[in-house]
Amino acid sequence: MKSKDLDTLFEEAFDNAQLIPQESVPQDVQLVLYGLYKQATSGKTNIHVQNPQDLINAFKLNAWIQVKHLSIDEAKQNYITIINELLRERNL
Repeated sequence: MKSKDLDTLFEEAFDNAQLIPQESVPQDVQLVLYGLYKQATSGKTNIHVQNPQDLINAFKLNAWIQVKHLSIDEAKQNYITIINELLRERNL
């Protein structure tokens, strides 16, 4: 798959994610998607602790760290796969 094709699919998946009601997605899946999105858009060199006392940011940071071993393309592909699965499950 060409990088441009993957980028286009990733952008489409991100746009389609807005169609999925947030309350219908379990929080653990939301965190996985967050981590994949951050990895896909920032790569693994930009992981910094902002405020470790903030529980929400700690969970987000942990979700990103869990996928830091993935390349940007792998993170994009995983994000696309999860979004497409969520869309199918919800008949969207």
